[in-house]
Amino acid sequence: MIVRSILENDDRPLMKQSTVFAYSRDQFRQTVDEALAIARRVGASDAGAEVSEGVGLSVSVRKGELENVERNRDKSLGVTVYVGQRRGNASTSDFSRLAIEQTVQAAYDIARFTAEDPAAGLPDEADVARAAAAERDLDLFHPWVIDAEAAATLALRCEAAAMATDRRITNSEGAAVSAQQSHFFMGNTRGFRGGYASSRHSLSVAPIASRRMHKGEPDMQRDYWYSSMRDARELAAPEAVGRYAAERALSRLASRSVGTCEVPVLFESTLAAGLLGAYVQATSGGSLYRKASFLEGTLGQQALAPHLDLREDPHVIKGKGSAPFDDEGVATRSRSVVEAGVVQGYFLSSYSSRKLGMKTTGHAGGSHNLTLTSRLTRAGDDLDAMLRKLHRGLFVIELMGQGVNYVTGDYSRGAAGFWVDGGKIVHPVHEVTIAGNLREMLRDIVALGADTYTYGSKTLGSMLIERMKVAGA
Repeated sequence: MIVRSILENDDRPLMKQSTVFAYSRDQFRQTVDEALAIARRVGASDAGAEVSEGVGLSVSVRKGELENVERNRDKSLGVTVYVGQRRGNASTSDFSRLAIEQTVQAAYDIARFTAEDPAAGLPDEADVARAAAAERDLDLFHPWVIDAEAAATLALRCEAAAMATDRRITNSEGAAVSAQQSHFFMGNTRGFRGGYASSRHSLSVAPIASRRMHKGEPDMQRDYWYSSMRDARELAAPEAVGRYAAERALSRLASRSVGTCEVPVLFESTLAAGLLGAYVQATSGGSLYRKASFLEGTLGQQALAPHLDLREDPHVIKGKGSAPFDDEGVATRSRSVVEAGVVQGYFLSSYSSRKLGMKTTGHAGGSHNLTLTSRLTRAGDDLDAMLRKLHRGLFVIELMGQGVNYVTGDYSRGAAGFWVDGGKIVHPVHEVTIAGNLREMLRDIVALGADTYTYGSKTLGSMLIERMKVAGA
């Protein structure tokens, strides 16, 4: 739908890493090596260190005027020291020799007076990424040559396109452009060394549509759209983003509630990613070892509908969730997470895996490029086809509130979208609540659309759940 590049006629070269950052990779390596050497000298049994730097520009506009320009340049050194099974952490933004020594000493002092934790410690040597694995190039770094004036121009173009879509677009919460790039290097006393640079750029807008109702009261609806990529040349054109956001807002005018009922619910792909995120959280180590998950003990058992498969590939080129290793330096691997609805593996860090008596899966810091697919999906299962499968029920495009209980799986969220009857949209809907239980909802997914969308590090299409409670007027 939004395919034209933001920079389709722009052949300016992208910057090299050396021209973006104040510190080089070699300097970072030296800082890490220095911190680890000091840690050994003061008496640490093990230690890890990470040094990072981030540079960025964020510009926002509203109603045709510049609203905010923010530049950021951050740097940090974090040190973790182990004294046996006691752990201490300290950090600094000062990279001088004295500051490094003081930071390591602070971490060591904290560790000495911390209670022992049998699960504490660096990853096992067999698990950490080595040589080629740690240095794998996943093409994650594409810094953007743009100044505040050019960024403001793009944001203004985006907002102007939204406002020009229809006279009923009467207001705006603004448009924004963000260009962010960072790099880091980390190491530990188990032999791991690694780091890389990455970038993330975005363009967004939030227009407001309004119309006069019969009694003279205004009917106002807001919506939002964005484009986010590692490479700015792959961002959608600002005009396309603006128009699409405006069309979404316009489609929601004349919304009304519906009577309380129990019907099928179709989640737009961006919201379906949130349900997948709930599954990930429920099968992550922290929730599992605390016994605070509705999916505790489901390894090898049916947790999703039997036509669903979930795969993870951390090594997708330019992938938003790609990484050669996790936040502990553990090598990442492609794997089948769910096969035919059956749980094949959890999401575990070194710490959580020890708490559970299992092995780390390389997920300190989160999951990597998850793709949920259905064996029932056909090439023609676009949104229109999914509405036909819904037949009669609620198509949800916005969720509000945080009504998710990860212990019990109870799910209750404010929702807005469209009422569908006979496979066709009848009218927009607002001021309703949808409710169910995530354990049942995940098993009751009857279809996934071919309208796949990548939201963060998760890729899937629209999701049809067989039945949920809808509470309205």
